[in-house]
Amino acid sequence: MDVLVWPGLVLLGLWGVGNLMIIFLAALLDVPGQLYEAADIEGASPWQRFRNITLPMISPVIFFSVVIGVIDGFQYFTEGYVASGGPQQGLGSPQGSLLFYPIWLYQQGFQYFHMGYAAAMAWILFLIIMACTFTLIRTSNRWVFYQGGFR
Repeated sequence: MDVLVWPGLVLLGLWGVGNLMIIFLAALLDVPGQLYEAADIEGASPWQRFRNITLPMISPVIFFSVVIGVIDGFQYFTEGYVASGGPQQGLGSPQGSLLFYPIWLYQQGFQYFHMGYAAAMAWILFLIIMACTFTLIRTSNRWVFYQGGFR
């Protein structure tokens, strides 16, 4: 039973990829065609066009999706809660493989009524998310290119 949990959660997570794909499609359509024409004249290969034109031009969208993905990843609750059967089955079932940090936080606060402990856990989760987001924002000037050179 435990073996089938993770592929099921991956498939469930793929359900929400459509919104992000529309954002990426808009970013790809926003890449200026003149850059591709110039690269063709210079004799660039498809890989060189992708690496030197497409990737830098859609890097703000990649940055946005990475930040949102990191925040969502730390707050992964609903899928694990529903897949484990909720409090009736025991949160984190089967065999504790779905006991993610937010589910543990929920358990401490609303099942065991350790509200102070749950509040402290929530603050720790907030600080970890803020540290990761801050790190991504601080390092973004190395790999995010903004059209027109403005930051």
